[in-house]
Amino acid sequence: MALIELRNVTKEYRAEGVPVVALRGIDLEVDAGEFIALAGKSGCGKSTLLNLCGAMDFPSSGEVILDGQSTSTLNDAKLTRVRREKVGFIFQSFQLLHTLTAIENVELPLMLAGRRDARAAARERLRWVEMEEYAGRFPHQLSGGQQQRVAVARALVHNPRIILADEPTGNLDSATGEVILKLLRQTARELSMTVLMATHSAESAAYAGRTIHLRDGRLDAVLAVR
Repeated sequence: MALIELRNVTKEYRAEGVPVVALRGIDLEVDAGEFIALAGKSGCGKSTLLNLCGAMDFPSSGEVILDGQSTSTLNDAKLTRVRREKVGFIFQSFQLLHTLTAIENVELPLMLAGRRDARAAARERLRWVEMEEYAGRFPHQLSGGQQQRVAVARALVHNPRIILADEPTGNLDSATGEVILKLLRQTARELSMTVLMATHSAESAAYAGRTIHLRDGRLDAVLAVR
C-alpha cells in the first residue's frame, strides 16, 4: 500500500470571490522511502500539493490518503497527532526561532510532545547533519546553509515518515544548496523517510529518485525512478 495516495484530487480557492483552481484531478501514489521532486513554474500547484500531503490543507474534491487514513475524515486531535508524529517540514526561509540556539530549535518539537530525551535526540540529529559543533549558536550566528541544516535536523528529530520540503534551496547559493539536496537524498536512502520536495529548478530535481512535473494544476509528466 502506498504511503501517500491522491485520488482524483481537486483544490479550489476563492480570491476576492473569484474561484481559483490550484489542482485539477490529481492521481498520485508515493511509496515509503521515495525521494520525489515536484517540479514546475510558480503557481503550478506544487506548494498546494505539499500541503495536502501533509494534512495541512484538504481537497475540495477527491481524497488524500496518508498512511492508510483519509485526511478529510480526521478530527482536529487526530490531525494534530498526524502532523506532529508523521510529518516533518522544511521551508525556504528556514523558519528558525531566533531567540533559541540551534539545539533548542531542534529539540523544540520533542519538548512540545513531552519527550524526556529531547536534548539527546536533538544532539544526535545535529550530528547527523554535521552541525553538532554549532549547537549553542543562535541563528544569526550561522550562515544560510548552516541554518538550513539545522532546519533539516529539526524536521528529522521526531523520526517522521514523511518530509515535505518547499523550495529548500531557494535562499541558498548553488554550492550550499547542493549540500542540502544531498542531505535530503541521504534522508530517503539511509533513514527510509519519504521526501517530497517542491522546486522550480531542474538541477535540484535531478537529485530526486522521481520527478513529477505540474502545469496549471495538472500532472504534466512523470519521470521514471532513476
